[in-house]
Amino acid sequence: MMKLRNWIIPTLTAVLLSTGAAAEESVDKKPTYDPQLASELGADKYGMHKYVLALLKAGPNRDQDEATAAELQRAHMANIQRLASEGVLVLAGPFLDGGALRGIYVFDVDTVEEARKLTETDPAIQAGRLVMELHPWYGSAALKAVNDLHGKLSQQTP
Repeated sequence: MMKLRNWIIPTLTAVLLSTGAAAEESVDKKPTYDPQLASELGADKYGMHKYVLALLKAGPNRDQDEATAAELQRAHMANIQRLASEGVLVLAGPFLDGGALRGIYVFDVDTVEEARKLTETDPAIQAGRLVMELHPWYGSAALKAVNDLHGKLSQQTP
């Protein structure tokens, strides 16, 4: 028993230390700065970019019949697709907890007013089913690449 213990403890220690060293080594590896990509994505020296974040909230008019609500949702999704294809909407998605906060948008625009004009094109906003709360936001310029990458992952569109 003592001989087995004398073998197991040093072996486990060596494995744990080598695993820790490998993990530390991968953390220390910094990606190579790509000035061309940074420029294409509008990154500042920190790799960041200014956006407008929209919080989609349940609006005051949510009493549509089932068919109307379904049509508004379809039109809402079509509007999201249009804005994304135009390159002004870099991220969108619903919250999954069923609360009053329904989803988020991240717009690649300079001002809250520009984002407001874009949100006003949404049929669900026009119907009062959703309302938007808009905020200037500073995030990774890499977000602008999300839609292209998402297209490579998605088997179908909503």
